[in-house]
Amino acid sequence: MLAFAIAAGERHGRDLRHYPDLHAWSVQEPEAFWRAVWELCGMPGAPGVAVEPGSWFGATRYFPHAAFNAAEVILDGRGAPADAPMWVAVDESGARRVVTRGEARRMVAETAAALRADGVGVGDRVAAWVPNVVEAMVLMLAATAIGAVYSSTSPDFGAAGVLDRFGQIEPTVLVAVPGYRYGGKRADGRDKLAAVVAALPGVRRTVVLPYGGFDDPIAGTTSWDAWTAPHRGAAPAFAPLPFDHPWYVLYSSGTTGVPKCIVHRAGGVLIQHLKEHQLQSDIRPGDRVLYFTTCGWMMWNWLASVPASGATAVLYEGSPTHPAPDALFGVAARERLTFLGVGAKLIDSSRKAGIAPIADHDLSELRTVASTGSPLSVEGFEWVYGSVKADVHLTSISGGTDICGCFVGGDPTSPVYAGEIQRPALGMAVGVWTDAGQEAPVGERGELVCTQPFPSMPLGFWADDDGSRYRAAYFERFPGVWAQGDFASWTEHGGVVIHGRSDATLNPGGVRIGTAEIYRQVERNAEVAEALVFAQEWDGDTRIVLLLRMQPGVELTDALIATIKARIRSECTPRHVPALVLEVADLPRTRSGKLAELAVADAVNGREVRNTAALANPEAITTITAHPRLRI
Repeated sequence: MLAFAIAAGERHGRDLRHYPDLHAWSVQEPEAFWRAVWELCGMPGAPGVAVEPGSWFGATRYFPHAAFNAAEVILDGRGAPADAPMWVAVDESGARRVVTRGEARRMVAETAAALRADGVGVGDRVAAWVPNVVEAMVLMLAATAIGAVYSSTSPDFGAAGVLDRFGQIEPTVLVAVPGYRYGGKRADGRDKLAAVVAALPGVRRTVVLPYGGFDDPIAGTTSWDAWTAPHRGAAPAFAPLPFDHPWYVLYSSGTTGVPKCIVHRAGGVLIQHLKEHQLQSDIRPGDRVLYFTTCGWMMWNWLASVPASGATAVLYEGSPTHPAPDALFGVAARERLTFLGVGAKLIDSSRKAGIAPIADHDLSELRTVASTGSPLSVEGFEWVYGSVKADVHLTSISGGTDICGCFVGGDPTSPVYAGEIQRPALGMAVGVWTDAGQEAPVGERGELVCTQPFPSMPLGFWADDDGSRYRAAYFERFPGVWAQGDFASWTEHGGVVIHGRSDATLNPGGVRIGTAEIYRQVERNAEVAEALVFAQEWDGDTRIVLLLRMQPGVELTDALIATIKARIRSECTPRHVPALVLEVADLPRTRSGKLAELAVADAVNGREVRNTAALANPEAITTITAHPRLRI
């Protein structure tokens, strides 16, 4: 970060060594900033014009004259040698596989040739229903090499959830696994696979990657090895493509209806990732980077770009807490990780489990711990510095599937304050706006917005020919300004606090309250395993309901409820105090692990829950709505 700031400052005659000055320059001079990112972070060739303004926010184009292939940039890794490891794949059983840059290039060439032999061309869709394994990365790069559009989801999705996604984009080739392992248990997915294939008539080839111990041939499919074997020795070939060529289709969570298919541009996502990796996250050539993710979460796409910076991507598949609660930290030690990324929920559950990786694992190489997925509590920050590593850079980041990147994130040159995301990301004109569309004062909660265009804006939504759904999703709240859907506030340190999704804010008595504020206080109680808060329509207003899943063997007593309420009252405000606190056996979550607040609120308030296929455990909603104390 500092090297970039000094180089950019010298070139443009500015002192940019302090982050606020660097960020201000990055949004005031976008042409100069994005050109500097291109040149100093390893994008290929001459960039040409960096920013071409459009008729509205979403019509602005970046590097309109550039042509390159994202797969080639990732494989090249800033000139990394052929024998350098590109991927290290490990799983919960301890199995390990190393793939060098040279081997990766060969595998991608063979797989691209197999795709071409099946008639896949520029703009066709290639879909993967797979775990986080090497072949998923190979398939993505192979599709990218020929200009096809790649989309993936994780094997724990049911057939309906897969069809809600892939059924919209009509893939030409589908790669899937017949089953998977998680937490020491096997899950047979062969019946689901048959149902999905039968419902996707446009699929010309279904390729099965043997996995999870389910190795028997499946009628009407081709094994991965049989599919790629005829193309051994194929020469690498990379189609030069425009900056705005579609790369990925990602999906909204789908908890309020059929998932939106978000189409992302190759150049915009890649340059955003290079900036976030090399500058905001301090990822360097030779580093070893693991982000715990599935192929159904945008952090997989973020991890897929890591080798472009000359680093090794470590792919972990399975439960992060199997066979022991500190299993993922054991991987971090054995693989000598320099960067470990996790969800905030894993940090919180590790804290509550009382584990201390600092005592049992050599994490001397670890420089950065990243957290995302939900707001990280103050206690989570304290646990990382006390129980993981005292001198690590803890970077809490937030962005989303919508932009396949970050609005706010880390700054390795500035202090970390517990409970805060350090900075607005470079090149992102982030604001926190009141309902009146004015910048909120420090400490006042409002809507997270971005007031200027940025490279990783989606191209649009699939089959949204006139762009109306795209505009409605991000630009209706404040016309002409991107509204992210997060409830946030600025801090006195120049950082950001995310208070939860703005569409999940609570409004008792008309006062907006972020759910994350309540979670921060509840999670301080070791007796609580997990919490979900929502608003129930009640007596002409709304009341706050707090659902708690307790730790094994712990009962929710009146005394504990009183303690929780008192803590919320003293640390937040009396308006934050739940009217009702209930113990439940389980809480519904999406398949990427996020709690489904809106689905619970819809169900309890008598509204239709429109896509239970997006939930990992929809039966939890049925149990909650049947609770006698929630009956109106």
